[in-house]
Amino acid sequence: MSDAHSLQLEIVSAESQVYSGKALRVIAPGHDGELGIMPRHLPLLTSLKPGQVRIQLPESDEEEVIYVSGGTLEVQPETVTVLTDIATRAEDLDEAKAKQAKERSEKLLQDSKSEFDHAKARAELAQALAQLRAIKSLRKHKKG
Repeated sequence: MSDAHSLQLEIVSAESQVYSGKALRVIAPGHDGELGIMPRHLPLLTSLKPGQVRIQLPESDEEEVIYVSGGTLEVQPETVTVLTDIATRAEDLDEAKAKQAKERSEKLLQDSKSEFDHAKARAELAQALAQLRAIKSLRKHKKG
């Protein structure tokens, strides 16, 4: 497949480079909804919320799913870069830990006394829910 039909994608966390390769399309969790990026997209710089980056792989019907904790998305005509604190391939996520984090955050939201605690609990809940959605999405793609 020619480079005119693909783009270079880099997903970098605070710890490591999680993904580096070609993609036909990238779907990312923007704050106002999902962003669909295809080759030769206009330049863009935007923030991401916790969620999943879905990567349509070249010469394949497969999609790779990577959970990100939020971050920044930069689009250039031939390159997409995601910078995030945490990035994990969906198959590496721990469902039990994500469920525990969700339950802990929901309890904190009910019991929180200060606005700071409430905001922190909301952020943790958003991350836990995004991880669980990424796990569910991975399972759905593996069955299909």
